[in-house]
Amino acid sequence: MTSLVIAEHDHNTIKGTTLNTVTAAVACGGDVHVLVAGANAGAAAQAAAQIAGVSKVIHADGEPFAHGLAENVAAQVLAIASGYSHILFPATAGGKNVAPRVAALLDVAQISDITRVDSPDTFERPIYAGNAMATVQSGDATKVITVRTTGFDPAAASGGSAAVETVTAVADSGKSQFVGSEIATSDRPELTAAKIIVSGGRAMGSSEKFNEVLTPLADKLGAALGASRAAVDAGYAPNDWQVGQTGKIVAPQLYIAAGISGAIQHLAGMKDSKVIVAINKDPEAPIFSVADYGLEADLFVAVPELVSAL
Repeated sequence: MTSLVIAEHDHNTIKGTTLNTVTAAVACGGDVHVLVAGANAGAAAQAAAQIAGVSKVIHADGEPFAHGLAENVAAQVLAIASGYSHILFPATAGGKNVAPRVAALLDVAQISDITRVDSPDTFERPIYAGNAMATVQSGDATKVITVRTTGFDPAAASGGSAAVETVTAVADSGKSQFVGSEIATSDRPELTAAKIIVSGGRAMGSSEKFNEVLTPLADKLGAALGASRAAVDAGYAPNDWQVGQTGKIVAPQLYIAAGISGAIQHLAGMKDSKVIVAINKDPEAPIFSVADYGLEADLFVAVPELVSAL
């Protein structure tokens, strides 16, 4: 029994989500192999070989993988899929783009968003926006899985000594082409990788207030900035700050929710945070039910006082 992890990388380094996915693969039992499909991605393949728990890295290098087009990556996965009992992807935008194609072409059911491995064929995953957990069992010969990375600790990025095997890259499928990208840059930590997140909700009232009140707190803590869907829909914060079921799933060491009522959609994206601090003047706000520390106060008074005390 051998598992194959599809690595996420930038052609030079391995992204943190891959480390969490390796942990899930190790829990499935047997050897763990990692596929690095990229363009001039030798450095990423060597980095993958250092991951603890990985026994082999398969390196497919070619121009068709330069931009991670799902059709090409899926074709490469299928080219080496035989012999693997489990094929695991991080449940990120990239992983969710490729995994269904692989599952469909293998004619198996995809097992989505797992948060625990009970046995090689039995997994736990959230349903109903995280309000219930389902235990699912698969009888498929090959299990195609997406891993909710917040549910697994990252594997050590160093200490491993896997062999790197180079395979021939598949040809470009010709079904899609890369047109361009607009990458948001920030000096702050990336939201899904941040250890501390400061989030604001609709109660912020405006984008100006959002920045005026929450930015100083995030600066003091070295935190990433997040937002509820209501705040994003109102234009107070950009889309890539949205935390929730239809945004980003996060699990930082500290999550500060200011002016967020705690709708189910938002809780699904952050309730696995290690410590949750809620600041809200509504004592009935649902956010208090999941908070480790709750402050019933006007955020426009409490947050500046907190900043001055830090």
